Amino acid sequence: MPAASPLPVLSVLPFVVMLLAIALCPLWLPHWWEPNRHKLLLSCVLGLPVVVLYLARSPHALLTMGEEYVSFIALLAGLYVISGGIRLTGDLEATPVTNTAFLAIGSVLASFLGTTGASMLLVRPLLQTNRERTRVTHTVVFFIFLVSNIGGLLTPLGDPPLFLGYLQGVPFRWTFRLWPQWVVAVLALLLAYFVWDSVLHAREPLAALRRDRMERTPLRLAGGLNGLWLLGVVAAVAFLRAPWREAAIAALSGLSLWRTPRAIRRANGFTAYPILEVAALFFGIFITMIPALEILRARGGELGVREPWQFFWASGILSSFLDNAPTYLTFLALAQGLRLGNDVVGVPHDVLAALSAGSVFMGANSYIGNAPNFMVKSIAEEARVRMPSFFGYMAYSGAILLPLFAVITRLFFWTAP
Repeated sequence: MPAASPLPVLSVLPFVVMLLAIALCPLWLPHWWEPNRHKLLLSCVLGLPVVVLYLARSPHALLTMGEEYVSFIALLAGLYVISGGIRLTGDLEATPVTNTAFLAIGSVLASFLGTTGASMLLVRPLLQTNRERTRVTHTVVFFIFLVSNIGGLLTPLGDPPLFLGYLQGVPFRWTFRLWPQWVVAVLALLLAYFVWDSVLHAREPLAALRRDRMERTPLRLAGGLNGLWLLGVVAAVAFLRAPWREAAIAALSGLSLWRTPRAIRRANGFTAYPILEVAALFFGIFITMIPALEILRARGGELGVREPWQFFWASGILSSFLDNAPTYLTFLALAQGLRLGNDVVGVPHDVLAALSAGSVFMGANSYIGNAPNFMVKSIAEEARVRMPSFFGYMAYSGAILLPLFAVITRLFFWTAP
């Protein structure tokens, strides 16, 4: 097949099947889906036709995507390993002020530890703090909104889509320009949570509140040296390029494993399973999305998505049910194909801001929108918090987040006809 010949639309079928499998297999085939070897098998089976196609069509595309995959997994693994060596324990009085402070701190940390790292660091002490209260579900839901998703908008470390953008050439500091959207979303949700929690706190049984005041222990941090290694990762991403960046992250991860007492990781429930799961799934995603990206760059104008608000909602809706990282790359390729401007990586600033915010923010719309969502749900249920069902959670997100996203659209992404 000549390298310049148009790709058939059917060449995106492995990518579509890959995304559908990620969305549906945990719900329909949970026992089969659990072993990581099955995920890797699926990735290999679906990726093989694309590898064969591009070995003949454009081997360089495979090499480039392979390099991006290694960089992507190196960062996620580094953040996961290092944050897994930090343990925060304690039991504060679960007042609305305390809980809101947890969410606010987590929203900031999410951009620097990653949404997964910040979620795993804070969810257990938050649940421990609230164990005496009878109404905790809303707290975990807002935690998923803020710490597991929306808080990660400010740096490429925060959420996988933004790091993929960085690998595509988006400057490391570019995401700082998204602080107005971050501030509006975070402050609005913190205010809504504080009011909600204040109402429910006032309805708590007196015995529960008395027990909450009496059973307090101060917060304690173990494994604090890992904070230094995290700063090293930030510096490596900001100032180094491949392969030195990945080598530095691997070295810092090794230092964390060496210098952190094993008891801390055991207490955190740290295992290699989550990062191996991500590696297996994204191996397939990175391979199978190559044809989709090429087609979108060539024919993206036919979809009719051109305005910033359209990129915000289109990338966001898909990120609600599919993985937000490939969704981001798909719409970035679409924007580049439209040739709307060349402010950064071939797209205008407002379009890149819209699809960045949409991909990160709307990962909070469902349990499968972003990897930490299900992890937080599982940990909360282990702590005997009654979490909403898949569609019950979407009732929360639909009622709370969609109106907020409509306001953000009007403030930042709406252009008058």
